[in-house]
Amino acid sequence: MERLFATHQIRHSQEAAPFWNFRTLDEGGLDKPIRTLVPGAWETLPMLRSYRGRGVYEQTFTGGGNLRFQFGGVSFRAKVSLDGQEIVSHYGAYTAFDAIVPGVPEGQHTLTVEVDNRFGGDSALHVVNDYYSYGGITRPVVLEQLPDAYIARLYVTPIFTDEGWKAAVETTVRNLADESASYDLHIIIDGLAEGEVSLQLDAKAETVTSALIDCPDAEFWQPLNARLYTITARLEKDGQPVDDLIDRFGFRQVQVQGKDILFNGEKLLLKGFNRHEDYGSFGCAIPLSAMQQDLDLMLDLGCNCVRTCHYPNDPRFLDLCDELGILVWEESHARGLTEEQMRNPHFMEQTLLCTREMVQQHYNHPAIFIWGCLNECADNCEYGADCYRQTYQQLRALDLSRPITAALLERPGGLVFGESDVVSVNLYPLWYHDCPVQRQIDMKLEEIRTHGGDNKPVIISEIGAGAIYGNHDPFGQAKWSEERQCTILRQQIETVLAEPELSGVFLWQFADCRICDEWFGSRPRAYNNKGVVDEFRRPKMSYAVVKELFHRE
Repeated sequence: MERLFATHQIRHSQEAAPFWNFRTLDEGGLDKPIRTLVPGAWETLPMLRSYRGRGVYEQTFTGGGNLRFQFGGVSFRAKVSLDGQEIVSHYGAYTAFDAIVPGVPEGQHTLTVEVDNRFGGDSALHVVNDYYSYGGITRPVVLEQLPDAYIARLYVTPIFTDEGWKAAVETTVRNLADESASYDLHIIIDGLAEGEVSLQLDAKAETVTSALIDCPDAEFWQPLNARLYTITARLEKDGQPVDDLIDRFGFRQVQVQGKDILFNGEKLLLKGFNRHEDYGSFGCAIPLSAMQQDLDLMLDLGCNCVRTCHYPNDPRFLDLCDELGILVWEESHARGLTEEQMRNPHFMEQTLLCTREMVQQHYNHPAIFIWGCLNECADNCEYGADCYRQTYQQLRALDLSRPITAALLERPGGLVFGESDVVSVNLYPLWYHDCPVQRQIDMKLEEIRTHGGDNKPVIISEIGAGAIYGNHDPFGQAKWSEERQCTILRQQIETVLAEPELSGVFLWQFADCRICDEWFGSRPRAYNNKGVVDEFRRPKMSYAVVKELFHRE
């Protein structure tokens, strides 16, 4: 399932059959080919638990015409071939990509996907890190049959005016044919309004059209009280429908006013978690029911938000957040890279690619209230700071309706406090730093104020402590004990939520997650163990502490 709702009623679109033929190409792989399920991470197969190399997926299908092959996510290099001819390649596990092959003859065809999750110099973002870079086709694959002209993209920007809500709608229509042609484009917002525009499409070209649609009766999308609307773009030729694209959105407004983040004019106090796409039984290819379980647990804990550390998330997870009214900080892929790593010649190209794909693909999700990037990268040197500036510039060029931020590592010398709309910082008092919580917050706020971030909202984007599930200390002092995690989290949360200078907190983290094997020396079990639930979602003692404190206000 690509989304939680039908994205087409006219276009022929279906998810690929779940079983694929699969073989590996490198040492430590399979002895012989097998049949395996897609989506899936190959590390969930017992014999490939730590396989880092290349794998080949293959499937036959029957069809023809203008074919579109859409991949929700392949981790993390992909090379796709149709009947032995390469049709597309892509870098990055966390955003979708596609290939369109016009005029395919009717009959049986073979789709082949070579996947590579080896680290190397051509990979600037996927590196040995404090989370695991899985291998496989990890999100759904969709096969579509396109007409000669089809709707490629649909953006909706809600705008609140003195007369009420308006929807700014931008639609991209692509003509695959060798001749120009006339079409009509209809825009329907369910129960609210309709619009129509005539298009003259040039041969083998894209046409972008914009419309501002009055929606005076629209209801607000609110945190924990979501009101979603369906928008349909329908393309017609000579009065006959030929293509459509359906999406959902919500009417809401995000603003930064001084030190406050306003959502529909009301000040936000964020109480949430960082969450990796990682589950003990499924790796990063998490089924829908497990996504829903995570959000049910977060709601029980009293959360109103979640951060998608450190990469764009599965759109089905974002759909669930849209429906439940859970705010989302979504960020493009990068975590903890040094200046030397950022000087990789592929770094900015890959960063900007992921950032662009994230915003373009997830623009309409009302739950996303802020864009982030470059978590804990080298903001304390001029080269790194310039990388932040370039990425911020791209985010603003792509979307002016949301603020931008980056989770900065707690260290002196940051150079980009004044560059983002919201300043965010990761602090670990009482865990990595033997410093009282309030003292560390005060020192950081003073640095932010005096180095460009004065009169900006500040978020504690990470704070927390570790515990191994089931590890107890009757005296409550030993690190990695559940008791010690409770003590530290209580002091951290109470202090942050009581600080009027802060707009809220994202605890690190919701669930324990697997890390790269090379990090085993600093992480017991080769897991980041700071979750309030473990990798199988079994609650630790700290679950009750967080629930008490998040529900207190």
